[in-house]
Amino acid sequence: MPNGEIIAEGLIKRYGDFTAVNGVSFKVETGEIYGFLGPNGAGKSTVIKMITTLALPTEGRASVGGFDVTQQAIDVRRIAGVALQEIGLDDLMKSHELLTIQGQLFGMSRKQSQDRSAELLDLVKLTEFVDRPVGKYSGGMRRRLDLALALVHQPDVLFLDEPTTGLDPASRRDVWTEVRRLNRDLGITIFLTTQYLEEADELADRIAIIDKGQIQVEGLPADLKASMGSESINVTFKDDESVAKAQDEMRDMVDRMQVDRKTLRLYRNKAAEIIPAVVNRLSAAGLEPTMLTLTTPTLDDVFLKVTGQRFEEDAKAATATDAKPKGRGGRFGRSRKTA
Repeated sequence: MPNGEIIAEGLIKRYGDFTAVNGVSFKVETGEIYGFLGPNGAGKSTVIKMITTLALPTEGRASVGGFDVTQQAIDVRRIAGVALQEIGLDDLMKSHELLTIQGQLFGMSRKQSQDRSAELLDLVKLTEFVDRPVGKYSGGMRRRLDLALALVHQPDVLFLDEPTTGLDPASRRDVWTEVRRLNRDLGITIFLTTQYLEEADELADRIAIIDKGQIQVEGLPADLKASMGSESINVTFKDDESVAKAQDEMRDMVDRMQVDRKTLRLYRNKAAEIIPAVVNRLSAAGLEPTMLTLTTPTLDDVFLKVTGQRFEEDAKAATATDAKPKGRGGRFGRSRKTA
């Protein structure tokens, strides 16, 4: 099996007096799907830029497939495919034309490029749309074509930076299917950043959460959720004043509390058993919640504990965008805008 390891050791990136990434280290095993999460401004896009040779580290080192990202950048680009946040596709061209051109940029003959194009269109289930201009593709189809373009040169490692941002749920799951297949059938190592915790939970073998330029926690999704330990009763109110008052009322009933905007999360083992007592206590205090739910630990709980904010803030902003991603960009061999 080809070497698909990704290793970062003490990566630091400074912009003047500002340190965007401060000592990030991790190792992604060959054939693994590694989820890399963090709020806006946490440093995840900067890390992606450094390990894909798009930015030089200020300090530290990183390697992809055994090649140093600063000293052997050309080798890294040869074995890695990159699909970053914004899709840059010519709406007037057709998928087969784009894939053929991409193959030729990587040194293939026209015949080789055409054969590879047909193979990839079949892989991402776009063969029946080969005569349709890309401008008439749905958001999900464009994302799958973007994946195909990143795979033209048969990479051992694939970097996906928020591959489903702005897609509707059905299209998002189509992309998930493709990512799983690339990993399972082709053995490609996948480094994934995402705005959706459900996506990370579904796809990633391991997850790291970065905040304030440093990795705060790393591990298997199941282990991270289990580390939370307790079920939670989530009580939502109309205003912040009620949340604060409820927080004072509940202190002696639970192991831990977390305020999440207008929702008070109450954590303890066997939390379901105290729901009647919680309702009675709130009623006695004159507090009327608008909603009360019981949940087992989720990645959202982990993210909230680690960063102090809900991950869905970014996701809501993303779903407000058009389902058809727009913008300029490219893969290795073409310029690309990164956020």
